[in-house]
Amino acid sequence: MDSFKQADRGDKIFYIFVFLLLTVFFLLVLYPVIFVLSASFSSGAAVQSGKVLLLPVEPNIQGYKIVFNTPSIWRGFANSLFYTVSATLAGVSMTMITAYGMSRRDLPGRNAIMMYFVFTMFFSGGMITSFLLIQSLGLINTRLAMIIPGMLSVYNMIIARTFIQNSIPEDVLEASKIDGCSDIGYFFRIVLPLSKAIMAVLVLFIGVYHWNAYFNAMLYLHEKKLYPITLALKEILLSSQIDPATVQDPELQAQIAKSADIIKYALIVVSMVPILIIYPSIQKYFVKGVMIGSVKG
Repeated sequence: MDSFKQADRGDKIFYIFVFLLLTVFFLLVLYPVIFVLSASFSSGAAVQSGKVLLLPVEPNIQGYKIVFNTPSIWRGFANSLFYTVSATLAGVSMTMITAYGMSRRDLPGRNAIMMYFVFTMFFSGGMITSFLLIQSLGLINTRLAMIIPGMLSVYNMIIARTFIQNSIPEDVLEASKIDGCSDIGYFFRIVLPLSKAIMAVLVLFIGVYHWNAYFNAMLYLHEKKLYPITLALKEILLSSQIDPATVQDPELQAQIAKSADIIKYALIVVSMVPILIIYPSIQKYFVKGVMIGSVKG
């Protein structure tokens, strides 16, 4: 506020313009979220007639009742939770191990290996090659098909490598060697404890990616019992209904056709809840990790 008061007229106009522009952008991003939330608590007739604009109309929780009483939805959540937790643990472990190795200046062929990693960021085998690889490994229609392909992201590895280089001086390594610490001990006892911030960033990046995973699931999974929540959501959005045969409560079966729209919005809200819960708990690490781990020059 003090800097705004001390600014000249031209700077004040610029600040006001930027503030108004960001406010408009914020409202454009916020309104769809509010609309989806309000529609999920409104009646199906109100949603279909377009009466829901900002606040719920004829408030009810019928959509959530149907969603939570549909076994396929619970199965999708369980699958997504398993894929996300497993892939995040594997991804963070693989990323930190690789980043630590690439941060060591005494690694033979370090620059050549790094160029190979960066090359894969710009030139990949594509969808067909990836599918053939997963097929040749016998991973089609298995849970590992949702975990192994995304275990290492070069982008995340570069961020983690830069964090280690900028945050942990080489003198620490020298001192640890004098004290008789091995490379493995140095990694587990010093590097990992000092890298909590970047690991929180990796958990968020990798976790959100796998929670929202859609394309790999559609490509590699054929059995509905393996579907993550994203594929369950896709089926509902495309068909505009949940198969009544999958709902055990007879009273709910008769209401499905009338509640198709609010089911969509309720499922969207429910699928966002885990990320909305996790992000605030690691936000303080997120900003620090991104800033320190950003690539410099």
